[in-house]
Amino acid sequence: MKTRVAEQENVVDVDRRATRMPQQPGSIEETGLSFQFLVELLTKALFLRGQMRLAELVNQSRLPIAVLEPVLAFMRTERLCEVTRSSGAETAIAYNLTDLGRQRAGEFLQKSQYVGPAPVSLHAYVEQVHQQSVANMGVTREQLSQAFDGLVVKEGILKQFGAAMNSGRAIFVYGPAGSGKTFIAEHLAGLLSGDVAIPHAIVVDNEVIQVFDPLIHHPVLHSEENNGLGLELDRRRSSDARWVACHRPVVKTGGELTLSMLDLDFDEGARFYQAPPQVRANNGLMIIDDLGRQLAPAMDIMNRWIVPLDRRVDYLALHTGKKFMLPFDVIVVFSTNMPPSKLADEAFLRRLGYKIYVGAVSENEYRAIAQQVCDELNIPFTEEGVTYLLHEHHYKEGKPLYACIPRDILDQLKDIARYEGVRAEMTRELLDWAWGNYFTHD
Repeated sequence: MKTRVAEQENVVDVDRRATRMPQQPGSIEETGLSFQFLVELLTKALFLRGQMRLAELVNQSRLPIAVLEPVLAFMRTERLCEVTRSSGAETAIAYNLTDLGRQRAGEFLQKSQYVGPAPVSLHAYVEQVHQQSVANMGVTREQLSQAFDGLVVKEGILKQFGAAMNSGRAIFVYGPAGSGKTFIAEHLAGLLSGDVAIPHAIVVDNEVIQVFDPLIHHPVLHSEENNGLGLELDRRRSSDARWVACHRPVVKTGGELTLSMLDLDFDEGARFYQAPPQVRANNGLMIIDDLGRQLAPAMDIMNRWIVPLDRRVDYLALHTGKKFMLPFDVIVVFSTNMPPSKLADEAFLRRLGYKIYVGAVSENEYRAIAQQVCDELNIPFTEEGVTYLLHEHHYKEGKPLYACIPRDILDQLKDIARYEGVRAEMTRELLDWAWGNYFTHD
């Protein structure tokens, strides 16, 4: 339950196996991209950055020399670019656009302003997602114990979550506010094992969809290892630099979620797309918190997930009207204060792998949580103080023992003690003040 802040970067790092990265393409055909697409991508890059050496073009496009050289040769033949400096060494070769090249670049930028790393094909993306499926990950009792080490959570609930994570299916977590649902859900990130390959972008019908998000996808390698390609590294590299080796992603969304967010986000000005959150979460975990508090009706949001949860695929559409299919390889965790029957019908609930109730804690668990919070806040823990809270407040006022209450009460106790200039201690006076300030009264 809620005994410490749930920060993803502090979650226990369980055994992570290196993913099988896609192989570096040796030709234009192996990139899965059209020749014209590559011409446009390099022309736009030279237009926006000006003169670029071959090494810089390799780094910019994440494509090897074997792919770039025939494209650049064609651009020179068509007088779109010219070699401005050459002393024999590859590193000294630099390219500049001609007047005709700048004119064409303007036309290309009107179609799309994407100039990032070259995308991968839809087919390549689908194959890679299947190879590194979250369903093949596997969770053991030892991994679960390590991820939740030091946290006060009922053994029966942990067992349910362990089995649920192994299923790869959706998890519906429900219970009263403050019972620790979100806290537990966030710690499931510690059960994700094995690294995955994430593309910078994918291309569908010559439209670019940006997938990699630095706020969600955390590379295994240091940035200079991922990005500092250069010509020497390009020759030695065996993996495709258009992909980034990352830890399995975790996406969390709450009351801000709308139905439109689950579709492709097309930027009218830039003329390319951002992938929706469920695509960025592929091969990982997606937490939908506070279900039922979104602007869209909960039933509408739940119905949007029926096909993806049932068939493990999602259907998206470009602004041109073209529809296409993507893998839905995500463990979705729905967290809500509302009972399942009020949020979805039986048809949807059958598609949920696990429905887990998280309620009040026992008295012993409450005491353990209070002691952990005291240790974190540097407040001397006393059994007398907890007993006073339990018998003079919880039991007399009929307040359930929710996991959030010890932290919330002790946080306020520390606040008032600092204001009064006294030591933060579990005295009756300070506990009474914190309790009265925390709970509203009719």
